[in-house]
Amino acid sequence: MSKLFERLSRHRSIAFASVKPQVIGRITRMIGLTIEAVGIKCAVGECCSIVLSPEQHIEAEVVGFSGDRIYLMPLYPIEGLQAGTPVIARADTGMVPVGMNLLGRVLNGVGKPIDGKGPLRPEAETGLAGEIINPLLRAPINQTLDVGIRTINSLLTVGRGQRMGLFAGSGVGKSVLLGMMTRFTEAEIIVVGLIGERGREVKEFIEHSLGEEGLKRSVVVASPADDSPLMRLRASQLSTRIAEYFRDQGKNVLLLMDSLTRYAQAQREIALAVGEPPATKGYPPSVFAKIPKLVERAGNAQEGGGAITAFYTVLTEGDDQQDPVADSARAILDGHVVLARRLAEQGHYPAIDVEASISRAMPQIIEPDHLKMAMRFKQLYSKYRQNEDLINVGAYVKGSDPDTDFVIENLPSMNAFLRQDIGEPVPLQLSMQQMVMILSTPPPQPAAAQGQVHRPVTNGLQK
Repeated sequence: MSKLFERLSRHRSIAFASVKPQVIGRITRMIGLTIEAVGIKCAVGECCSIVLSPEQHIEAEVVGFSGDRIYLMPLYPIEGLQAGTPVIARADTGMVPVGMNLLGRVLNGVGKPIDGKGPLRPEAETGLAGEIINPLLRAPINQTLDVGIRTINSLLTVGRGQRMGLFAGSGVGKSVLLGMMTRFTEAEIIVVGLIGERGREVKEFIEHSLGEEGLKRSVVVASPADDSPLMRLRASQLSTRIAEYFRDQGKNVLLLMDSLTRYAQAQREIALAVGEPPATKGYPPSVFAKIPKLVERAGNAQEGGGAITAFYTVLTEGDDQQDPVADSARAILDGHVVLARRLAEQGHYPAIDVEASISRAMPQIIEPDHLKMAMRFKQLYSKYRQNEDLINVGAYVKGSDPDTDFVIENLPSMNAFLRQDIGEPVPLQLSMQQMVMILSTPPPQPAAAQGQVHRPVTNGLQK
């Protein structure tokens, strides 16, 4: 009897370890981007497979529910869908590849390679949602990060772990500026998220802006404008998750996301599709809740750990700095670099408006002398801008203001300092030295006669 009991016990353990029955739901309706399904229970954020045929399964994510109905949104374009199509819940929800083997690769929003270099060999897989760090345990921003851009290094110094916004309209050189940073920065690892950009710009950025050397220490996550909004949202989260992995390994990471506005627009499309009411300029409230959650994941780890220094580009429609996404990003970020269209139209690149830009962490990470010189440079440049109309019409009287006289004499040097060639890296120390040389120029001699006026100045050159 005892032997029979032992045999039954062994068979019982095998029987209970067998595969559980698979629950299959069905599609009942599709409106716009949203698919309704019944018959399965899934939480928001979990993944399902829409079975179009035995060979074709389309991945979709649960974005909402109402009663016993769940709302799905596909990651890929879907055709041939009809009522009653089977839907199966997936067990591998939201797992993405991470590891040093990702360096030099180009991925899509779900972590699959699109560069034709073969399959990935990741060190591990992890969920999209990273671990939240207690703000009281984060290391403070107390070290500078050299990004190789003279204007930023000297006048808008960035610290390791800082989150900066790059505010610009279309066509003023923000992608070129990001490409320069990827090649010139001292960061060990670079993660680039190209979110919602034109498809042709992805290859151009990788081959021309990033270059072969830059790609070797970079991971690029690309989701062009023709991808589904869910794929664009996933790509933003994946870029951040990969950067978090390298930070947890103690690396100094530079995260470049182009753009935060496309991330907000993807979330807007999803929220409106599931019935969330619009609020500010058509953006639902969930958009302004998602932006801080994404941005706050960057920054320093705990003491002794790595850091994620992040640059998020923000598109300002019609160069409107009060756009709701721009206003929300400005409030949550640690500073902003504004690119001005008027400078780009003058051939002034990078078109950084030093008057409208600021780095909030700069006073804590640089020497007092550096801060004093940077403030002096910005004050002088602002003084010229205030008197520019008078100077250009020849109405400014020389000797009226020593600072204005100084800028008029040294404007060509100051403009040359603010410009930089695409292939010219300028380290932090050299940026400081060049700024000191300009500000150390002897002041101009006073006018010999009272009432002497300055002739107009065009493009920084005196006629």
